[in-house]
Amino acid sequence: MSEVIFILGGTRSGKSRYGVRRARELGGDAVTFVATARAGDPELDERIVLHRASRPAAWPVLEAGADLAAAVRDVPADRVLLLDSLTLWVSTLTEHAEGIARVSTVTERAESIAARWDELDAAVRARTAATIIVSDEIGLGMVPLDADARRFRDELGWLHQRVAESADEVWLMVAGLPLRVKGAP
Repeated sequence: MSEVIFILGGTRSGKSRYGVRRARELGGDAVTFVATARAGDPELDERIVLHRASRPAAWPVLEAGADLAAAVRDVPADRVLLLDSLTLWVSTLTEHAEGIARVSTVTERAESIAARWDELDAAVRARTAATIIVSDEIGLGMVPLDADARRFRDELGWLHQRVAESADEVWLMVAGLPLRVKGAP
């Protein structure tokens, strides 16, 4: 069973940079980066370019869609896996027909995301090398005015609770500083 390290933080908190650092420490060049961002938005495309530049060129990148568990299973189990980010994965699930957009009630959507996490967690736990999971902590801000945004925030928050419970280590990034929430480095 592999070690799972969960890194949360707000926008520009340093969470991805810390994930890269931990992955390099644990795997050197034997790291695979699993990306959940979808190109096509100019601002996001710019962020993708910056993220790519911050990672070692030797790390292969696997772009994942809605079936993140399948992407994790495609990575050799003995390579450290850096998954960035759960936030964009949940966004993919809630926005596209390949995900859970067709589910009608809040409860059904939350249950669908939970089921997807169970499948992803099983894939992660079947690995032998460490898995580092990065996600945005969006629940610390104001309550969104839009109902869909509130549902997204809630669904991501519920998922974060499940991931943190399962993880061996949990870190919260604040102003570039990693704060230990659970476990030890």
